[in-house]
Parts: sequence; C-alpha cells; structure tokens
Amino acid sequence: MIACCARRTYAGTTIADVVSEAAVSRSTFYKLFGDKRECFDAAATLCIDRIAETVAAAASGCDSPAEATRHGVAAMLKLLAAEPGLVLVLSGDVVGVDPGLVGRYAASTIPALEGIWEREGVPPPKHLSPGLAFGRAQLLIFHEVAAGRSERLPSLLPDVIYLALAPFAGHDEAVRQALVASGGAAT
Repeated sequence: MIACCARRTYAGTTIADVVSEAAVSRSTFYKLFGDKRECFDAAATLCIDRIAETVAAAASGCDSPAEATRHGVAAMLKLLAAEPGLVLVLSGDVVGVDPGLVGRYAASTIPALEGIWEREGVPPPKHLSPGLAFGRAQLLIFHEVAAGRSERLPSLLPDVIYLALAPFAGHDEAVRQALVASGGAAT
C-alpha cells in the first residue's frame, strides 16, 4: 500500500495494484484486510510507528534534550530520505483520506519531544507552539519529497532542528544546535 500510494496516490491505487505489488493473491489480501481503506490505515500506522521507533532509538542515551532532539531528527530525515513513500503517505494521502491520522502522527511526535524536555525539568512551552513547528517541518519535508528530491532531506537538518528546539529551548539554543547540526561551530 505504501509503495502504491507513493506512485499513484491513495485515490489512484486499487486493490489489484496492492496485491500485485505485494505478490499475494486477492484472497490473501481479504484475509488480512476488509477493504482498501483498512489496508491504508494499517500502512499509515506502520509509517507512524517506523518513524517513532527510529527517532526513539537515535535519541536514547543522549546527554541532553537538545542532543536527543538533534540525533532523533537526523535519524528521521535519513529514514525518510531512504523511504520517501512514508512521507507521501503521511503528508499527502493521509490528509485526503483521514485528517485524523495527521493528528495521530503529530500526537506521536510532539508528546515525545515534550517528554524529552520534561525529564530535564523544562516546562511545556508557553509562547511557541510545538504543533506549529511540527507542521512547518512536515511541510518542508513534503515539499522536497513531492519535488522528487528526497535525497536532499538530510540537508534540512539545521532547519528542522531549529523548528523542533525553538519552542522548548528558545531561539538562541535552537540556533546553536542548528549550527552544530550543519557542521558549523557552535558559540
């Protein structure tokens, strides 16, 4: 389903496309899923889970919330560059099929960031919205993938780091970590 949606969109994908791509019979498909939408929901959940697991693994064991965020974002961008279909499903098709799934994706991301910072005693942001930052980062990533430039996703690291850190650490620390992420000297 992910590969088919990435090539044809959800609306343009048929069950015949999915079973052909998966090299399974139609009866096998119907043993697993009631219909195309159920298969899509499972695919979207898989995309969300893959990203969350990748970020969590990269962020574990870091010395600071800023470092954990930087490592998690870098791993996420590397994953999405290698598997741009994840982006197309979560940022493209999900919006048209079930906008509630976008909320679920955000709900798996924003609370994870908040948790990293809360463990360090940093209160939730009062003036900047992590949701706004998440949406902007999602748009930057989707734009590159939709334009056929998924290999450029790692170059977005400084921008996405800034967006992820600014609500929690403030402008100065977000800029410092963006510089570190870009290979520049942090002052």
